[in-house]
Amino acid sequence: MSARLLLAATSDDDLFGGVKDFFDSGVWLVIRNLTLFFVAVFWLSTAYWVYKDARRRIEDPWLVVMATVLGLFPPFLGPVIYMFFRPPEYLDDVRERELEIRAMEERLIKRDLFCPVCRAEVEASFLVCPVCTTKLKQACVSCGAPLEALWQTCPYCETPVDTPTVVQADTWESSPRRARRRSAERAE
Repeated sequence: MSARLLLAATSDDDLFGGVKDFFDSGVWLVIRNLTLFFVAVFWLSTAYWVYKDARRRIEDPWLVVMATVLGLFPPFLGPVIYMFFRPPEYLDDVRERELEIRAMEERLIKRDLFCPVCRAEVEASFLVCPVCTTKLKQACVSCGAPLEALWQTCPYCETPVDTPTVVQADTWESSPRRARRRSAERAE
């Protein structure tokens, strides 16, 4: 019986002996050390990426430091958490958008300060362009103040604004005889 145990132990030692010899060899030490080195480099590079990205997205230096610490600990999970909660835009994009909005607002303010025909500079109170005599605004019949096109009443003297009546150029339809003929055609 002891011979059987000795034979079983010897065959197990031979079976796992090669694996044990591999893990005791210098090749395994090199593979293990290189793997640990690359994992550490990847871990530090993800933390550095979090730092660089946070500097481009966050103004407060303390929050940048906290994001970097989150990128370091917990390893490999911190950058994923940071990606979920980071600001959606870069600071440069926010500043650029704000500058564009400011420029558009200035253009809108200055839009009414030029004649639409000759592009000469005009004031908001001008009724006609002094360069090309284009009518810019209608004057109030009571006080003479310049009125905007959509105003229904003068805000200065409360006089209703006279809107010009549209004259129909085509009088062909207005004839009673033609109107009867047209209604007869519709009935058929």
